[in-house]
Amino acid sequence: MNSPYSNLPKHAFWSSGVAERAPLDPGTLYSPDIMIDRKARVVTAGSCFAQHVGRSLREAGMNVLDAEPIDSAVSDTTANQYGYRLYSARYGNIYTVRQMLQLLREAFGSWQPENIVWEKDDRFFDALRPSVEPLGLPTREDVLDHRAEHLKAVREVFSNFDVFIFTLGLTEAWVSKGNGTTYPTCPGTIAGTFDSSIFQFHNFKYLEIKNDFLKVRRLIKTRVPHAKFVLTVSPVPLTATASRRHVEVATIYSKSVLRAVAGELSDRLKDVEYFPSFEIITSQNARGSYFEANLRNVSRLGVETAMSQFMTAHNISYSPRRNRALQAKKEFNRNLKSGAQDLNEICEDLLLKAFIK
Repeated sequence: MNSPYSNLPKHAFWSSGVAERAPLDPGTLYSPDIMIDRKARVVTAGSCFAQHVGRSLREAGMNVLDAEPIDSAVSDTTANQYGYRLYSARYGNIYTVRQMLQLLREAFGSWQPENIVWEKDDRFFDALRPSVEPLGLPTREDVLDHRAEHLKAVREVFSNFDVFIFTLGLTEAWVSKGNGTTYPTCPGTIAGTFDSSIFQFHNFKYLEIKNDFLKVRRLIKTRVPHAKFVLTVSPVPLTATASRRHVEVATIYSKSVLRAVAGELSDRLKDVEYFPSFEIITSQNARGSYFEANLRNVSRLGVETAMSQFMTAHNISYSPRRNRALQAKKEFNRNLKSGAQDLNEICEDLLLKAFIK
């Protein structure tokens, strides 16, 4: 009997596409329509998982732009602590599409945020990127001056590039009740003071996220008409939720909404591609080995597996440093015993653990 399923490839069926794969065999989940080569000028941004994406692309020799570099003599550890070498500008983690939209609008002069200077122990922080100066700055004026220089870098990098790789991280955020300024972390976590008359919790919905990205795309395309976009969804679960749901339920809700948005955009728009890092990392076939012992942070094995698929699909040479089969066994056993975090991540939401009672 003939049916629409008769001549489909093996990857279209769960048994042959997933169940029959060997453990830790990631299969081939990524077949891009938009090809990227080494010469393409790449901009990266997004949630903390995007740090791994950018690092892997640089290690593969791709042309990842950096509008706010630091001297090469500074170690990666120190540089990362101050927001350098993480993304294409020193904007820190951008967890929501609304954050990305407001950053571009601010950089290009069409919008102004509010309540952007937070204080802690007589030091001052940029509320929109509080982790880039972990010790704060001496005065409010210093924060504003530093931000002005940062916005110049954002204008520069988003006016002269080819491909924007954006990792969608969260739907949950804290916003100002005034003009809706969206922050990367809750006031009072890193700095500042939480005041319910000024700030409120917001869980962005599907249409809000989709429309925000369309506005991001439109704003960018007016300056870079040939720009292409690669969307991916961070596989990193929430550290905590303010939604009143169980954190596991809240995580699946958040990731499902983001994945649905990314899927529609990539299906609908020829200049938008979806890279399935979320599916690769969370696959049942991985047996959990792509996560650290805390079941939250992505292991080096997971990062290298996902990025190997990306590089292979784009015909870019990429040679992770360690043998994966041996690495999987050693890392997973070590992390089960120690709970160690294999890769450094700069994530504001990790600080929420300090409020666990």
